[in-house]
Amino acid sequence: QVQLVESGGGLVEAGGSLRLSCAASGRTFSVYAMGWFRQAPGKEREFVASITWSGGLTTYADSLKGRLTISRDNVKNTMYLQMNSLKPEDTAVYYCAVRSRALSAISAANYPYWGQGTQVTVSS
Repeated sequence: QVQLVESGGGLVEAGGSLRLSCAASGRTFSVYAMGWFRQAPGKEREFVASITWSGGLTTYADSLKGRLTISRDNVKNTMYLQMNSLKPEDTAVYYCAVRSRALSAISAANYPYWGQGTQVTVSS
């Protein structure tokens, strides 16, 4: 089992920035990659970004490229998501998740471990 705890969400004005964190504990040696997903009210959960744990290979949702930076600190077992130029449509609950195998990064079904989510609200 891998336990995940997100933090860093909050209320921000449009154009502002937030940095989300996701701390992993437990069987972290089994982590191949970690990812961020988000879910807005009434919408399906969507892929945001992913990073492999050893090589740091990143994948971003096409619609979000240029505004996000995903990173990780292997010593702290923590993943980060820097979000800039935030828009009201970025409002959602942001979840971090762990993938244990080299499967598609964008499919939520490939992530067996999830955090509880952190709310991001962007005001216009």
